[in-house]
Amino acid sequence: MNKKTWIKGGLALMLLGTTMTGGSFEAVQAAAAQAQSQVKSDFYNVIMQDGADPFMYRHADGYYYYTKTTGNNVTLWRSKTLTGIDAGETVVVETGGQNVWAPELHRIDGAWYIYYAKDDGDNANHRMYVMQNKSLNPLEGTWVDKGPITDSTNRWAIDGTVFKARGISYFVWSGWEGTENVRQVLYIARMSNPWTIDSPRVEIARPEYQWETNHNPHVNEGPQILLKGTTINIVYSASGSWTDDYSLGLLTAKNYSDLLDPESWTKRPDQVFKTGNGVYGPGHASFTKSPDGQEDWMVYHAAKRQSSGWDREIRTQPFTWNKDNTPNFGSPLDPNQPIPLPSGEPKRDRYEAEDGRLAGTAKVSQHEDSSGGAKVGYIDTEDSYVEVDVDAAKSGTYILYARTGNGTAGGNWSTLKLSVDGGPASDFFVTNQGWDNWGTSTQKMSLSKGKHTIRFAKGNGYAEIDGFDLFRIGK
Repeated sequence: MNKKTWIKGGLALMLLGTTMTGGSFEAVQAAAAQAQSQVKSDFYNVIMQDGADPFMYRHADGYYYYTKTTGNNVTLWRSKTLTGIDAGETVVVETGGQNVWAPELHRIDGAWYIYYAKDDGDNANHRMYVMQNKSLNPLEGTWVDKGPITDSTNRWAIDGTVFKARGISYFVWSGWEGTENVRQVLYIARMSNPWTIDSPRVEIARPEYQWETNHNPHVNEGPQILLKGTTINIVYSASGSWTDDYSLGLLTAKNYSDLLDPESWTKRPDQVFKTGNGVYGPGHASFTKSPDGQEDWMVYHAAKRQSSGWDREIRTQPFTWNKDNTPNFGSPLDPNQPIPLPSGEPKRDRYEAEDGRLAGTAKVSQHEDSSGGAKVGYIDTEDSYVEVDVDAAKSGTYILYARTGNGTAGGNWSTLKLSVDGGPASDFFVTNQGWDNWGTSTQKMSLSKGKHTIRFAKGNGYAEIDGFDLFRIGK
């Protein structure tokens, strides 16, 4: 993972009370019409423009806690909003290992636990590990290494998760049967405490259908738990994570059954979520609630573009339930159509880039997939920029949530230079996923009540901007 992805989200632009000197702000206001915002209760999907294996949890304190694969560490995010997680607070927890995959954060019996897979540089040595933190806030306090969590075979293991049924704790993970990578199967075992397995592992699913076995090695991985009534749903990922065929499958059992008996588990013969509507390879989902607790949402990764392999982004969308207490995910939502905000999230002011003031080579282009039917590109020279006047209704912390694009040759990240009221510019990172294939760049900033001018100027590489949302998240 490129560290730019999470570092830029936490760069606060401390701009309280900043004004331009010499009356220039008023002069500019008089010289050009201010772009009019529209109050919106929807948003454009992507919530993180880079990343894989997302895990989202909404705690009783009202915060969303989030993690994803970030390399050799575990990075934790915290945010009051689901869609604003990219600009949330962050902390890095070191693991002492390499190739840390698919971490998860759980609150169990008054303590926080991180479950994660790591190795020593050799994939064959991937095993599951757990850390504990007794602080009320997992971004504070001390993380204590509780060591590996494994059954008696001590075989290759990744993607571990935990749940309770009838007061008994269980661990579910993806592993190898032997010492070679023939296939990945799903196992379950009983736990005596949050860091100890105390039963033999039991296989509950292996790749068997065509959509699970169309690439080698055959894979079942990324199990996630959804409980509804007496039904235990295990939503898992299948096929090659590096392909557009990656998708979600479903296992179910009743909570009153013997969960260590493979016969208690039933596998759905068809995928429950797969490529569609211009979204490719959706998988490794986690599940959370809207801020008001009224809606169910899935958070998943998908390829940034067709056939982009492990170059992935994080998306979210709501889901419903079938009469049998299994989830109904539908299809990936069209990335060029806004979707309603999670219920309880603040409405946002939306500004279209084409309504701003342009300089240098920057120009407006019409495009049907743009939010207002147009975009601003060709910000190609040092004197090029687009700037938009905004109005902060109250002083406080705001998130700028911009729809951005980058198709620069070579596949590298680009930046725009973001500044407010003529202040110092910071790098505004834009991932490369092809022109007119929009992603989301975010920035947290502090604004005083009143008028401000936000400028996007030429940075490294080339980037376009469709528009941006601005919403307040705190004092």
